[in-house]
Amino acid sequence: MNCYTLTYSDLGISETDVYEQMGYQGQSPDDAVVQETQNLIADVRNWLKAKFCFFVTNQLPSLDMGQIILRQLRGSEAYACFIATSGTEFEEWMHLLKREGDMVRVFIADALGSVIAEKTADCMEQHLQASIEKLGWRHTNRFSPGYCGWHVSQQQLLFPLFDGQTCGVTLTDSSLMVPIKSVSGIIGVGKEVRRLDYTCGLCDFKQCYKRKHKVSITLPDNNEKE
Repeated sequence: MNCYTLTYSDLGISETDVYEQMGYQGQSPDDAVVQETQNLIADVRNWLKAKFCFFVTNQLPSLDMGQIILRQLRGSEAYACFIATSGTEFEEWMHLLKREGDMVRVFIADALGSVIAEKTADCMEQHLQASIEKLGWRHTNRFSPGYCGWHVSQQQLLFPLFDGQTCGVTLTDSSLMVPIKSVSGIIGVGKEVRRLDYTCGLCDFKQCYKRKHKVSITLPDNNEKE
């Protein structure tokens, strides 16, 4: 099992990453959003402990991943199962923001958490590639329960494969991960596999995190009288 803890600086997150997650594709947020985002990032970078773990197995795990993912894994010589998470500290911080009731800060922090989880998974892929480089192997895209026809309930079969080393991530009865800003799944590795740019041609799941939608938010006017 390969397990690592990362700081905020290790993740290489840009403010643009957060704005894009918030829905600002091709447009700039207003000054108030920029300032609030910078304030939240300044707080998080002081204590963040993002984590990931992965292991490589020669046997395809007995998981019902569906035909879309199985086609993408075709030709793999081995398989990497992984978990990446923003960490329990981030989860507790999000709960604090929600109790404070400032929904704008919660919205920005939620976007930041999604970026942290994805960047942590990106770092996991980099470490995985470094570990298989000497074999002349490459890796596929990463695939997670809940996407491309792989039912989220399969988390209940995926997590036991880690023998308790899940970076502190647990599952609810409905198979959601806690901390919620976490990513799990499988990657194929081998000489004949390849990593593709994500395309929506793989599946038609409308809520996929790879599908970006523009949104707009309005910060409350602090001078507004009640």
